[in-house]
Amino acid sequence: MRDLIDTAELLASELVTNAYRHSSGPYSLRLRGAGRNRVRVGVWDSNPEIPDPFAGGTVDAPCVLSERGRGLQLVRECAESWGAYPIRGGLPGQGGKVLWVECTVPPLIR
Repeated sequence: MRDLIDTAELLASELVTNAYRHSSGPYSLRLRGAGRNRVRVGVWDSNPEIPDPFAGGTVDAPCVLSERGRGLQLVRECAESWGAYPIRGGLPGQGGKVLWVECTVPPLIR
């Protein structure tokens, strides 16, 4: 799955950066195979708010000179699929959400 390294690394970086910026508690990254030629990148953080486009909304393109706001647009453009789910209950500080994206190696064109 070497063809996925750059895309998975970019998307993991964006999701972890968002967790760092928008969560005051802990966060974690998980990578796993999700079938043949597919990898899933998941990031858990303690902030329960699910951002667009993960919540089903849209994201406006950022201003050309803007220093922020491109991460979720990159998710929309580079990920094959994405989603989110809330984490409820458990011990204090273990709630929050998981944002995930999946990347795939495109099939060979013959």
